[in-house]
Amino acid sequence: MDIDGLGEETIELLYKQNLVRSFPDLYKLTLEQLIPLERLGEKSATNILNSIKKSAQTPYHRVLFALGIRHVGETVAKIIAAKFRTIDELIETSPEKLTEIHEIGPKIAASIINYFADPDNIENISKLKLAGIKFTDERDNVLTGNALHGKNIVISGTFTRHSREEYKVIIERNGGRNSSSVSSKTSVILAGENMGESKKEKAEELKVPLISEDEFLKIIGEE
Repeated sequence: MDIDGLGEETIELLYKQNLVRSFPDLYKLTLEQLIPLERLGEKSATNILNSIKKSAQTPYHRVLFALGIRHVGETVAKIIAAKFRTIDELIETSPEKLTEIHEIGPKIAASIINYFADPDNIENISKLKLAGIKFTDERDNVLTGNALHGKNIVISGTFTRHSREEYKVIIERNGGRNSSSVSSKTSVILAGENMGESKKEKAEELKVPLISEDEFLKIIGEE
């Protein structure tokens, strides 16, 4: 959930003070509770509370990832969120429906079903809903083209025409898939300024082609 200031030591402190026992408890914390705590003070406490409040805007697919469901990494969470547009749809689904999704096998499906079969997890989700956490996919996932169908694309570097997050959406809208690491399955790397050296070396080793921002936009017909 990218909550700044909530490192391991701070979480341990909150737990020892009996202020936090589950995820939803974070969203009930107050300035008055935090200021007296060791190593905090008003400035740190205010920053933590602001970061907690900001985390309520985390997109649904990242919230799914943050729940910590076994075998559900960031990529799988994004795939699930695109198929089941609300957490309630996902909670009520069956193993058969899950395994209809190409990237989800029996092991991942069983893990998801088991997670939502636990009453404590369902209770935590209900409390997180009340705290304003997003459990609905609000992204526009409608395909606008098919130019990238079947391609696994890695994004690296900085860009001028769109942000990295915008390019991830553009790739998905054009039938492609985003990947965070370079592998033999990578089709192409969208390479911006200051591309990571490790990705560049891996691309050379595997002979994965690099394309510039302008070349990419031409491929999808935006140039």
